Amino acid sequence: MRSLEDNVNRIMGEIKDICLKKGRDYKKVTLIAVTKTLDIPRIKEAIDFGIKNIGENKVQELMDKYDDIKDIYDIHMIGHLQSNKVKYIIDKVKLIHSVDSLSLMKEINKRAKRAGVKANVLIQVNVADEASKFGIKLDEVKNFFDNATQYNNVVIKGLMTIAPHVEDPEDARPVFKALKLLYDELGEKNYENVRMQHLSMGMTNDYLVALEEGSNMLRIGTGIFGQRVYNK
Repeated sequence: MRSLEDNVNRIMGEIKDICLKKGRDYKKVTLIAVTKTLDIPRIKEAIDFGIKNIGENKVQELMDKYDDIKDIYDIHMIGHLQSNKVKYIIDKVKLIHSVDSLSLMKEINKRAKRAGVKANVLIQVNVADEASKFGIKLDEVKNFFDNATQYNNVVIKGLMTIAPHVEDPEDARPVFKALKLLYDELGEKNYENVRMQHLSMGMTNDYLVALEEGSNMLRIGTGIFGQRVYNK
């Protein structure tokens, strides 16, 4: 069984190798360690091996851990976010990855304004149009941007997707390729309150393919920490 240190070093090495082959700067790829269900000692262990960003899926778990990790890590909200939970995290996270509706944008804007902050967000895109996943349909994203840029306390920093879970990661390549094309297209437009910097795609099962297709933000949990043991 590989140690946490071995896992981090391996993944960072893979990021560097692929970026060098693609002529990209590997230092501009952000590795987010997904820390759901993990306790504070286990999370803090990761910092010793170079992890500087963590991603939480649930607001309550993020809040429970916040005081212990706020001065060490940049914290990302990567899971589905309900509008009534925005107020709890608006001034605590570096980036919200999972904006999937105008109503959520409106609430984030309202809460950010009250807190005196600018909220940085990614728009979640359901590229494969899976009924089981959240996100805006690929062909509706441009219209979403046309309407979302009215919110002055929210800055759209890019796009996020969760690819279908497939046995062969190559089967996910078309999803990543499609989102990268849209990301580049949107980046050429002069939207207000949009700074296209982050393309968040790629998880433990498919991050190498995502990286090859242009991802610069990877969300990896099992690949770093190993399999979780969930309480029934």
